[in-house]
Amino acid sequence: MTPQDASIAAAKVCRLAPVIPVLVIDDASSAAQLAKALVAGGLPALEITLRTPAALDAIREMAKIDGGVVGAGTLLTPKDVEAAKAAGATFGVAPGATDILLDACEANDLPLLPGAATASEAMHLLERGYSVQKFFPAEANGGARALKAIGAPIPQVKFCPTGGVSLKNANDYLSLGNTLCVGGSWVAPKDKVTAGDWAGVTALAKEAAALPR
Repeated sequence: MTPQDASIAAAKVCRLAPVIPVLVIDDASSAAQLAKALVAGGLPALEITLRTPAALDAIREMAKIDGGVVGAGTLLTPKDVEAAKAAGATFGVAPGATDILLDACEANDLPLLPGAATASEAMHLLERGYSVQKFFPAEANGGARALKAIGAPIPQVKFCPTGGVSLKNANDYLSLGNTLCVGGSWVAPKDKVTAGDWAGVTALAKEAAALPR
């Protein structure tokens, strides 16, 4: 997969809904129900972060759900890429980007949303062919104002800002011309997931899916 093809695929994922849920899953037994709740609320693209031992099993369970598009986040190494692809992930997300990681995603035909925090990083990825990127950590790097400033001289790059994004500030990002969607964890709070409050998760997803962009 070329970087250009990866960005085309990533853009399609980003355009599915205004928000991509960023999920840290501790118990894979509830993964399918969580996926169903989010998809029912209008958020089909799901990013499961590889931060817990249950992550790969969660990807396997979520990949079985109709209407969901399951990706793996926190990809750091080629081993992560291979494991995520084998588990059923159809796209990947990384907090940054290294040539080794990019090589692995291209070799394994896994579309990647690579992370960039500065204009130089965005330019480096664009030079390789990645025109769709993750702006991370968004709020810590200056928020929507910083992303708008980066977009002025580099309009070719579109972003999914993630990190500190919430319902309160999502519109600040979504109103920007260089933002395709945002990533956030607020749509699947731990207390609701632990309690199995799937109706509550769906309600939060519907609220997020209705955000203008």
